[in-house]
Amino acid sequence: MPHSPVGYFTKQENIAVAGVADMVIRSLLDKQQFYDPLEAALRLGISSATWPLFGLLWPSGARLAERLARRPVRAGERILELGCGLALSSLVGHRRGADMTASDCHPLAGAFLAENVRLNGLLPLKYRHGQWGRVPLATEFAMPAPLSALPQAAPELAVSGRFELIIGSDILYERDEAGALAHFIDGHAAPQAEIWVVDPNRGNRAHFHRHMKLLGFALQEQTIDRAALPGVAPYKGRMLSYRR
Repeated sequence: MPHSPVGYFTKQENIAVAGVADMVIRSLLDKQQFYDPLEAALRLGISSATWPLFGLLWPSGARLAERLARRPVRAGERILELGCGLALSSLVGHRRGADMTASDCHPLAGAFLAENVRLNGLLPLKYRHGQWGRVPLATEFAMPAPLSALPQAAPELAVSGRFELIIGSDILYERDEAGALAHFIDGHAAPQAEIWVVDPNRGNRAHFHRHMKLLGFALQEQTIDRAALPGVAPYKGRMLSYRR
């Protein structure tokens, strides 16, 4: 049932992802939720209109989780999820034994992740603050706290290191002519790396493609066209896979 631990309402659902047992996910009740009394999100450039977006399950995130669930777990491979939100893909990979790191710039993403890890009976999952473009005011924050314990939980440390696979869903939400996202990826991609981006045809791919090509990444693009199923809306988008 929905409840409000600190000033916003949440719900809990069982989410089916082919290839793994159902995931128990606590999310925001709807897009109308907002709670930023200390303006922690605002200081990171997150407006009241965009504040709740991290805490909702999105169709592109489900498509990404499905693909990761089909990927064999590879020894020694580090996987980073960018703009993870509720981190469904990271939770799926973590359950399967992959070396996952989830990242987001929202001050509450780490706390929601910790709660969903607990709800699924999993071992702790690494979470890092990940923000491209505007630089956050600080790179080190307190450890995520349980939802019931802290009204505005903060992420811990900034993303660091290199990863063999970097994934993200619905992260091309700006034109990004300067290539901030592509350069962020390049800074954290291993010399031989694969990048997955699920994009719901927002129309901002051109700049991203160009910057990724300049950074040495070759693109393979696949159309995703899912018909509606009982209780599931249709989906149209692209799976963008880059390699170098």
